[in-house]
Amino acid sequence: MYSRKLARRTMLQAALGGGAFFLLPRIAQAAGNGAAAGEPQPFSFEMLTDRARDLAQQAHQPPQVEDAEILEQVDYDRHNEIRFRQDRALWRDRPVASQVRFFFPGRYFKQPVHLYSLDDGMASEIPFSLELFDIPPDNPARRLAKTDGFAGFSVMDAETGLDWMAFLGASYWRTSGYSGQFGLSARGLAIDTAIPDGPEEFPLFTHFWLEPETESGQTTYALLDSPRATGAYRIVSRRGEGVVQEVTARIFMRDAVERLGIAPLTSMYWFGKNTPHLAADWRPEIHDSDGLEILTGSGERIWRPLNNPPHTMANTFAAPSIKGFGLMQRERNFEQYQDDGVFYEKRASAWVAPRGDWGDGTVTLVELRTEDEIHDNIVAFWQPAVPARAGDAYALDYTLSWLKDSPLTGSTGQFVAVRVGAGGVPGQPRPRDTMKIVCDFTPHGLSPGDKPRFNISASRGVVSNDAVYPIVGRPTWRAMFDLGFGSFDAQAPRDDSPIDLRAFVSNGDAAVTETLLLQLFPAQLRALLANKP
Repeated sequence: MYSRKLARRTMLQAALGGGAFFLLPRIAQAAGNGAAAGEPQPFSFEMLTDRARDLAQQAHQPPQVEDAEILEQVDYDRHNEIRFRQDRALWRDRPVASQVRFFFPGRYFKQPVHLYSLDDGMASEIPFSLELFDIPPDNPARRLAKTDGFAGFSVMDAETGLDWMAFLGASYWRTSGYSGQFGLSARGLAIDTAIPDGPEEFPLFTHFWLEPETESGQTTYALLDSPRATGAYRIVSRRGEGVVQEVTARIFMRDAVERLGIAPLTSMYWFGKNTPHLAADWRPEIHDSDGLEILTGSGERIWRPLNNPPHTMANTFAAPSIKGFGLMQRERNFEQYQDDGVFYEKRASAWVAPRGDWGDGTVTLVELRTEDEIHDNIVAFWQPAVPARAGDAYALDYTLSWLKDSPLTGSTGQFVAVRVGAGGVPGQPRPRDTMKIVCDFTPHGLSPGDKPRFNISASRGVVSNDAVYPIVGRPTWRAMFDLGFGSFDAQAPRDDSPIDLRAFVSNGDAAVTETLLLQLFPAQLRALLANKP
C-alpha cells in the first residue's frame, strides 16, 4: 500500500458486496460475544501509545500477506458473492447500541487487519474464520488456509441493522452522517500527498480494539503503522443529529516527511455550478462535497469552492492556531443533482475542530483531475509548519463531526452558490476573454435598504462591473463582477497559471460575509466561452 495509490472508491468495490453495507447502489465473531484467540490480555490507550512509540524505534516490517495468490483471485465479482453471516455479529447477544460485522479480504484488501473485542480493560482477539461467511463452493476464497486477518469491519445499529460506520482500506473510515448516506471519508494520517518527487504513502490501521457502548455509539482504538510513521488512535463515536467523534491521536515519526497531513478528509468533486462545462453528464451537479470551509485562529471564515482542475493542484492556506476546517456539502436541493440512486444532496459535511492549540501550520487542499464520479479526487488536511523529522512526536486531538451543515452556520453571511459564464452586458458585443462571476449569499447583517459593497482582489486580470443586490422574491442576495483574464495580442503566449480571487461583501466598515476564495484556470474558461451552439 506504500507504493501503490488506489482511489478509495476503487478499493471499496471489492468489499461492498460482502454482506456488510452498500454505499453506492450502482456498484456495489466468532460465536457468542466473540471467541478469543488465546487468553484475554490487559489493554489501555496508554499501552497502545507505548506500543506505537516503541514500534517507531524499529525498522518497518511490511505486513506479511499469506495466501496472496488466492486473494488475488477474489476480485470484485467473486468478492461480491461472499456474505457475512448475520447471526455471527459481534455483541449480537448483548444490550449494546451497536453490533459489528467483518469484511472479507480479497484482491484490493490483502493486508490482514486484526480485531479485538474489549471488555473491562481486557482484550480478546477475534480470530478470522471462513465459518463467519457464506462462500459459494466454487469461490477461490474457500481455499484460504493461512489468512489470519480481516479486511476491516462495519458497525451497525443494533435495532435497525443499518450500518452507520465502516473502517476499510489503509487508515480510511466513513460514517453515514446525519442522513444515513455514506459519502466522504476520513483518514488517520496522510503522508506526502501530491508530492512531485515521490509516491504518496498510505499508512495502515493494522489492529483494532472495539469497545461496545450502551447508549448510541462505539469506541474504537487503532494501531497505525507505515514506513515513516506509527500512531495510536482512540475514536469515541456518538450518534445524534449526525455522528460526532472525539479523536485522540498520538503520532510518532520513523523518518522525515515533507507533507504530513493531520486529520485528513477525502472526497469527490466532479462538477458543480462553478464548473458545469467539465462533464457531458445529464445531471446538473455531481459531488460529495462542494467546498472547503476554514475558521482561522483570528476568527475569519473562509469558503473555497472545490475544483476539478486541469492538472493536480495543491493549495495551502495559512492556519496558525486553527479553530476548524472541513469539506462541506452546502447544496441540499435534490433538483440540483437529480440523482435518485446515491442522493448527493444527503451527503454529510465533515468538520474538524482541534481540541487545544495545534500551533503554526496550514490547511492543505489537494485537487486531482477526474473524469468520473467513482474516484475520490479531493483531499484536505492540516499540515504542521515545520516538516516532520525522524523522532518527532505529535499529540493532536480533535472533534470530527459528520453533520448536515457547518457548526458555524448563521454566524455570518454564507456563499451558497458560485456560477461562471460569459462576461459583458446582454445585447452588447461580448468582450473577449471575460467571465462573469455570480455569487449568491445569505444576507446575515443586511437589510433591504443597505448598499453593501463587493470587495474583490485578483492575482491577475481586470475586475469590473461589480454589483451587490437582493434577489427578487428570494431570501438570498447576489454579488457579481466581470473578470477579464486574457491577452488581446493573438501572438502572445497564453499563461494558464491559475487566477486566484479573494472576495467578501461589506456593509460600511464591517464584513457581512465569509471570505470567498476562488481559483480559475484560463484554459477551462476559454473552453467554456467557446462552447457555443
